[in-house]
Amino acid sequence: MKRRNFIGSSVLGVGALALCGCYKEENKDRNKVTVQKKVTLKLATSWPAHFPIMGTGVDNFANKCFELSGGTLEIKVYPKNILVPAMQVFDATSASQIDAFHSGVYYWKGKNSAFSIFGGMPLGLTSEEMLTWLKFGGGMELWRELYAKFNLYPLVGGSTGPQMGGWFKKPINSLSDLKGLKMRIPGLGGEVLKRLGVNPILLPAGEIYTSLERGTIDATEWVGPALDRMMGFDKAADYYYTGWHEPGSILEITFNKERWDKLSPQHQAIITTVSEEMTGTMVEEFRYKNAKALAELPKHIKIKNFPKEVMDSAKVALKEVLKDESQKNPDFKRVLKSYNRFSKLNKKWDDISTKNFLNIRN
Repeated sequence: MKRRNFIGSSVLGVGALALCGCYKEENKDRNKVTVQKKVTLKLATSWPAHFPIMGTGVDNFANKCFELSGGTLEIKVYPKNILVPAMQVFDATSASQIDAFHSGVYYWKGKNSAFSIFGGMPLGLTSEEMLTWLKFGGGMELWRELYAKFNLYPLVGGSTGPQMGGWFKKPINSLSDLKGLKMRIPGLGGEVLKRLGVNPILLPAGEIYTSLERGTIDATEWVGPALDRMMGFDKAADYYYTGWHEPGSILEITFNKERWDKLSPQHQAIITTVSEEMTGTMVEEFRYKNAKALAELPKHIKIKNFPKEVMDSAKVALKEVLKDESQKNPDFKRVLKSYNRFSKLNKKWDDISTKNFLNIRN
């Protein structure tokens, strides 16, 4: 057996060398080795330095781009507020003040409400489904078309998986408990809750805990157990609600388009490939660390579902938000049409595959 394995391995090795030699011989004129010029890019994030999963994901992204390029592509990562404030990375990259940024797409709905769809839809597609729509269902083409108007070129920069519904100081027993509630929540989820009487507030990561602890806000959503515990929310609120508003949020790693277009095809390919690897790793890391952190939540924390009355009202409000935004913004209408077309195509398969399997498993 050892002899046969050795002979087999030798034949395969010689064959591979022969094929390699033929490839080089046949393609020696078409595949000339080119020397890459050293490129240094400045990338700002909306997160604190080395922030777990999201921040460290970008750190690893930059390191891998450097390694795979043989040191010719250096991406320097700057945490929030070092070069620009957390919520100004979009504008700074658009204006060519920095080369790229990493953040959440739904933060920029004020620029164009259609951007919020690329970040994820309440009661909508999961991370896997969102990534499929973007890559194969036409979503990415629309995203890049709309971002080009701002001199930007987006890539997917991770996904959080399903998020929790938020931390509340008091229980939500009925729809009336939402009236006047001050809650940190971005994107379309915030627009939906606004119609239910909530006052949605957008705060960067570093200000959320203090605002919740001091009562400046009454509730906050963030991500899931892993990052929520790290932020200390379990010390400021006792009620932890299951999610509905962000079933598969998309993060972005977006480049200044003029700068992107000047990069060599090799550097563009490295960045694109590594961004896809970062996205897959981030989804997996969130799943593992959320599961682990959930098991370690303090016993005083009460995990609850929102009342049926609240969720029924949220579904109605979501339809109203989507209808109103579609009437006001042709871009929103066009992106939503693409999103819904994929969602309809995907639903039958998802029902008989994933959904059916989970029902059987449970």
